[in-house]
Amino acid sequence: MSTEAWTIYCDGSAVPNPGLMGLGAVIIAPDGRRHPLSITAEGRGCNNEAELRALMTAMQYAGQHGATELLIHCDNSVVVQQLLGTATEPFLRLTPLFDEVRTVLQSFTSARLVWIPRHRNREADALARAAVGLMPKSTAAPARRRR
Repeated sequence: MSTEAWTIYCDGSAVPNPGLMGLGAVIIAPDGRRHPLSITAEGRGCNNEAELRALMTAMQYAGQHGATELLIHCDNSVVVQQLLGTATEPFLRLTPLFDEVRTVLQSFTSARLVWIPRHRNREADALARAAVGLMPKSTAAPARRRR
């Protein structure tokens, strides 16, 4: 990826699960400008659907603002594995939504999706939670293992 890539951190929340869906994303332009999104989705769904909808919303936003290259960070391993084709079994109920997200991913010149641990996705998580009226999760750092 060149220095023209837009960076996306996305997350979704469902309260309860399934329930009201909150979509959160931080979209960072190549010049460093940050575009936070915190949106309550229509309808009800599970956490995986909320994650997919957050990703879709963030990609559409970036595309509308001129992005052609994306580096996407997501802390949901199910979503990442399904989209990368490394999942051991399909997620049948959400297949149409996964297909829609794949189509949008392919519309970019370059799009790279990577899994990150939850503690590296706190801002997007807080935005998703805020969209459904929840406070951010505790900001305690992960425990370090002693040698």
